[in-house]
Amino acid sequence: MSLFWVVIRQTAQRHYMAKKLVTMVDWEKKLNDVKVRREDMNKLVMNFLVTEGYVDAAEKFQIESGTEPDIDLATITDRMMVKKAIQDGNVEDAIEKVNDLNPEILDTNPQLFFHLQQQRLIELIRNGKVEEALEFAQEELTPRGEENQGFLEELERTVALLAFEDAANSPVSDLLDMSQRFKTASEVNAAILTSQSHEKDPKLPSLLKLLILVQNQLDEKAIYPRINNFPTATLEERTV
Repeated sequence: MSLFWVVIRQTAQRHYMAKKLVTMVDWEKKLNDVKVRREDMNKLVMNFLVTEGYVDAAEKFQIESGTEPDIDLATITDRMMVKKAIQDGNVEDAIEKVNDLNPEILDTNPQLFFHLQQQRLIELIRNGKVEEALEFAQEELTPRGEENQGFLEELERTVALLAFEDAANSPVSDLLDMSQRFKTASEVNAAILTSQSHEKDPKLPSLLKLLILVQNQLDEKAIYPRINNFPTATLEERTV
């Protein structure tokens, strides 16, 4: 072994020796000392089901656990219908459904309304309705772009789709991806949840991100049983 690798190995060993070693037994004891109420866990699950729109699962979980949702579960179906309409490219239908739910959502959120109108324009271009797309852009979007520089830049980028014979392989092709529909649908979904005084994002993914952050920070100070497989939450003991 070369002198270089000997030095590297010794440095690594000193680095790990400086860290605190926590055995599986000690780590599990610490975890068992933390008391989490089942009620709190159930609320997290219900929050996830409601926010993500799993109405059937939420209703079943409500019956099985006795956990009450913080919104009317019937509104989930309406919200999911709006989301699906956008994901299917039926933006006009989605706008009507949003206004049926609460007309103030679009009236008080000009950016959201612009993005919905922008999605309508994208769908017209996708379907080859060039003249209708140009007319719609001129009448509905240009006035908003003149009032907002950010809107104008987004509009110019969208209209640029018409400049390419093969828009699907153009520099702005991402606007035609399904991800663009999902992005718009998520924005509308968040706005509806906010209007219902509900968090726009579920708490469980945030807690998972926090767990990853804490583990990464703890890695610098200790060698301990770590969770690497998050779906199973299996603790994996590490050695020096």
